[in-house]
Amino acid sequence: MPIHTAFARALRDLANPRVLSVLLLPMLGAITLWSLLGWFFWDAWSGGLRAAIDSTAAGAWLVAHGAAWLAGSASALLVIALLLPAIFITAVVITELIAMPMIVSVVERRYPGLTRRGGGTVVGSIANASVAVLVFAVLWIVTLPLWLTGVGVAVVPALNSAYLNQRLFRYDALSEHATREEYREIVQRAKWRLYTLGLLLALLYFIPFVNLIAPVVSGLAFTHFCLGELARLRGKA
Repeated sequence: MPIHTAFARALRDLANPRVLSVLLLPMLGAITLWSLLGWFFWDAWSGGLRAAIDSTAAGAWLVAHGAAWLAGSASALLVIALLLPAIFITAVVITELIAMPMIVSVVERRYPGLTRRGGGTVVGSIANASVAVLVFAVLWIVTLPLWLTGVGVAVVPALNSAYLNQRLFRYDALSEHATREEYREIVQRAKWRLYTLGLLLALLYFIPFVNLIAPVVSGLAFTHFCLGELARLRGKA
């Protein structure tokens, strides 16, 4: 299935009453959770990072030359830089746990001849999510220095988010319908289209107000894409 078709069908399904009932829940829930945690633990987090910066040669040089405020500013920016992916991960995981079962039930009606041959399991979903979040977190931390460049701050977070998007949603979109062999074949032959769709959807998270519905739109788009690919694999589309 072309990624623009999956995206268009996802937008069309936003009007579904069941989808509307959870549309804002993932992102607002994630923002609320991390805002509260930030309120209570800001001093501890920023203080810990400040101590880590002060212990470096660069931090000691700043303090010695009367520029300790730069270290304080850097620690605050680092806390924010770490909170952003935490909000994103939380919103995506909430979508996966709460919204995806409903999303799959809504989208599967578009593919009436697609029987369920569930090769996925709850354990498989947890394992897939754990690996995805771990890799994403490592990528985010490792690429933080690239934020110092104008290109890096605009491109790197989107590329990292694209990875998490496609890794998480592809499994849950197919777990109830595809066998393990079908899942592997779809991932293999649609690998670059999955990542491209993930990148397209990742960009929505950087648009104010649109990012409030981005997690659910992502779930819808990946479910349409993956079930469409499964139907094509089985010769039904």
